[in-house]
Amino acid sequence: MKKLKSWMMIAALGLSLMLSGCSEKAAEGPRIGVIQLMEHTSLNMIYDSLKEELETLGYQDGENCTIVFKNAQGEQSNIGSIVSSFQSEKLDVVVAIATPTAQSAARLAETTPVIFSAVTDPITSGLTSSLEHPDQNITGTSDEVAVAQILDLALQLQPELKTLGMIYNVGEVNSQTNIAKAKEAAEKLGLTVIEAPVANTSEVAQAAQVLSEKCDALFSPNDNTVATAMSTVTQITRSAGIPVYVGADSMVMDGGTATIGINYVELGKETARMVDQVLKGTDVSAIPVKVFNENLSVYVNTDALEELHLTLPESLAADAQLVTLKDPQ
Repeated sequence: MKKLKSWMMIAALGLSLMLSGCSEKAAEGPRIGVIQLMEHTSLNMIYDSLKEELETLGYQDGENCTIVFKNAQGEQSNIGSIVSSFQSEKLDVVVAIATPTAQSAARLAETTPVIFSAVTDPITSGLTSSLEHPDQNITGTSDEVAVAQILDLALQLQPELKTLGMIYNVGEVNSQTNIAKAKEAAEKLGLTVIEAPVANTSEVAQAAQVLSEKCDALFSPNDNTVATAMSTVTQITRSAGIPVYVGADSMVMDGGTATIGINYVELGKETARMVDQVLKGTDVSAIPVKVFNENLSVYVNTDALEELHLTLPESLAADAQLVTLKDPQ
């Protein structure tokens, strides 16, 4: 009986070692760190498509690579903590989704390649001095917003548009850049601009309410703070009977009226391809920043058009990407 117990213990130990070996084997391969700024449709689409494309390229999380994913939930202090934790990790590459995370992750570039995603203005954000030849061990994908085209679209939908409210987080460099462009475009179009900058999501509702009482329509660029609160913005603007033009297709999916912009799924996939290049030995300086500013599409929320009694011009209808969404609850 004692011999049987001894053999059972030896067998159990052997099985444990085998399983341990399997676990270690599963963890072999490159380690990819990912920092996402917060939860909202655009950023979620980027991460999902990034991971999907990595799988297509042969990277299976938990099998031949490890993806260490962290979400900062929109808190700057969380971003700092995540970056600090990544400094102690043995990561082969770090992906930073959205401008604020990329700016904080830049300090990792001293030892680890950093690939950013959805950074509107990489140069102004301090991530590189050249889009063609990245010089700080950081490169990535840029979601340039077609601000002037979006305002042209607004006038096609609302020929009577005179006063445009702009809501954005003044702390986001990407929004500062796009609002400056929007104000310049609005001036050329003869539009009066009223701004309502916010510092966080808790201020969005009040800003949207104030603007809705003074303006014919609202505009928000690809602002992460506003994007997170799009359901609130949409409730307020639709109740007031005015459209809200936005800087991203995902914000139309979340209730915005219309935009002209890029496909964030494709942006996420291109980010994954850059990760693949780095992991295969390409130097970051040899990977130009990819600016998504061509082959743009018109995205229109059909529910918003119907409720706001707006008509999509025939010249746009044929090529527009129509999004159907019930009123936010």
